Amino acid sequence: MLKRALKRILRSLFGILLFIAIWESVVRIGEFPPFLLPGPAAVFSAFLNQGVFLLHHAGITAWETVLGFLFGVSAGALLAVLLAMSDRIRLFLLPPIAATQSLPVFAIAPLLVLWFGFGLASKVVMAVIVIFFSVTSTFFDGLRRTDQSLLDLGKLHSLNRWQTLRYIRIPAALPSLASGMRIAAVFAPIGAVVGEWVGAKGGLAFIMLQSNARMQTATMFAALILLAVMVLSLRAVVEFATSRMIYWQKEI
Repeated sequence: MLKRALKRILRSLFGILLFIAIWESVVRIGEFPPFLLPGPAAVFSAFLNQGVFLLHHAGITAWETVLGFLFGVSAGALLAVLLAMSDRIRLFLLPPIAATQSLPVFAIAPLLVLWFGFGLASKVVMAVIVIFFSVTSTFFDGLRRTDQSLLDLGKLHSLNRWQTLRYIRIPAALPSLASGMRIAAVFAPIGAVVGEWVGAKGGLAFIMLQSNARMQTATMFAALILLAVMVLSLRAVVEFATSRMIYWQKEI
C-alpha cells in the first residue's frame, strides 16, 4: 500500500514538473507579454506577494464546495432510494429532475443570487444543483440492477421491502454510489465558482473577476491553480473515503 502511494506521488510530481516546463517553454518561445500569458515565475511571485489574500478567498470557495458536496451527495442518494422504492415517485419526479439538467447553469445562477443573496447559500445551492443528478443517476442505476440471486436470498429469509433495501440493495449499490461521489467531487468546485462568478463577496471566482478587470493575469492564474489544487484534493479525499466504503473491491 505504501509503495503504491509513493509511486502515485512520484508520478504526480513528475506530471507537475513536466507541465511547468512546457508552460515556461511556451511563454519563452512565444514571447508572450505577462498580461497575456504570465510565466510560472510571475505566478509564483503572485503567490508570495498575495498568499494570505489568495488563501483567504480559497477558503471561502472550499467551504462552499464542501457544503455543496455534502448536501448534494445526501440529496442525490436519498432521491435515488425514493426513485428505486416507488414507481409513483419515479413517474412524477424523474422527468422534471432530468429536465433541470438540460438548463445551463449560467442561466440558473442569477436566479439563485436573486433568491438567496450574494452570500454562502446561493453558492452551496448551485453546487448541489450541479452534482446531485450524477449521484442520483449512478446510485439509482445500482439500486435497480441488484443481482437477482441476492434478491432471491432475501425472499428465502422472508425479508420485507425495507429490510431488502437496507441489507441487500443498498450494500450492493455502494460501488455505484462511490462512482457518483467521485464525479461529484470534480464538479462541486465548479458549481461553487459559477455561483461566485455571477455575484459574490469573496471566493476564487471573485478574485478572477477582479484580477481580469485590472489586467492582473498572474493573480488570476494563481487563483486558477488554487482551484485546480482544490479539485484534486477533494477528489483524493473522496477516492480514499470510497475505497474504504467499498473495501471488498480490489483496485484495478
